[in-house]
Amino acid sequence: MSVRFTRRGLLKTGAGVTAALAMPAIVSAAGHKKFEGKTVRLLTWSDNTGLAILNHIAKPFEEATGAKVIADRTGSTSEMVAKLRASGGRAQYDVITLAGVGAVELVKDGLLAKPDLNQLPNLQDVDPRFRTGADGHGIGYLLWTGGLVYNTKTFKSPPTSYAEMWEEQYADRLFLPPATWTDALDTIFATSRMLGGDGRDADAALAKLGELRNRLLTFGENPTQLVELFRSDALDIGGVYAPAFFAKELADPANSNMGATYDVEEGFFADLMYTIMPKAKPGEDDVVHAFMNYTLDAKVQGVMAEAVLNGPINQKAEMSAAAKASPFIIKPEQLGDKAIVHDKEFIAEVREDWIKRYTQTLA
Repeated sequence: MSVRFTRRGLLKTGAGVTAALAMPAIVSAAGHKKFEGKTVRLLTWSDNTGLAILNHIAKPFEEATGAKVIADRTGSTSEMVAKLRASGGRAQYDVITLAGVGAVELVKDGLLAKPDLNQLPNLQDVDPRFRTGADGHGIGYLLWTGGLVYNTKTFKSPPTSYAEMWEEQYADRLFLPPATWTDALDTIFATSRMLGGDGRDADAALAKLGELRNRLLTFGENPTQLVELFRSDALDIGGVYAPAFFAKELADPANSNMGATYDVEEGFFADLMYTIMPKAKPGEDDVVHAFMNYTLDAKVQGVMAEAVLNGPINQKAEMSAAAKASPFIIKPEQLGDKAIVHDKEFIAEVREDWIKRYTQTLA
């Protein structure tokens, strides 16, 4: 979850993903661009998932409406929270995309406004479970999912438990997520589950994770670097980590040596990401709400799902046959017993402590 990212590199559209989206209903029949001269200031991630937002949401929104989207990009949800806190209430951003736990924290700080749901008509097509969160301050965006990433040359069939990471043969060929990502919290939770706990026993989980300290090749701060390490056959396994970073590589395992699986005994992680609106914002309500609504457009949701392997929450998402069949794109109807959807209040409460202890354990 974590959300949280520090990536760079150009994201290419996958099979079935069109380079441009059809113009939505926010353009009148006469072609008038309703928001000409208005601006939306966006804070999003600096990796390929953030680049996909620029290519598949911000750019077509500009073309359709005449508005200008000015994007600031940063590495993680933790950094986004820190940026908004550091603004001191100054109007800096209109919209932020981030992991759910970040929204919960910012609500407690009193820094977010509640969007007007009447100005978000696309919500009617969103799975009711994922429409809002963070006490109504967060609008559902996409599902971020995490499991195990593995080397297809090493594993003839996908690993079935996080316990595989403790196998001696993978020493020095193992990676874990960096501390500030929500995936690190997921990793603590998964380790607790692996030990027979309920996921919340950080003491036992961190003690177990400490056994990996001298076996790690790297933390996964840079997915592009991980791709090269898998391609050069230097890595075997790692997690909890999101397949979203590796859409192109997972489609070509013969060249990348990369596979990913959610089918593990202890479960996989599904986190609803949000778009949020700061209480102090420079933009006007109408264009800001229009942008938030556009993130939930059926075409946008389908394109984003395929581009970065995030789960769509619009039940009418227009997806290609390949995207519908992809084992790496978890649709809401596929969230069964193995899907761990965090109690965001709990994660927000323990996040700083768990990050600190994870760092101390593995640094």
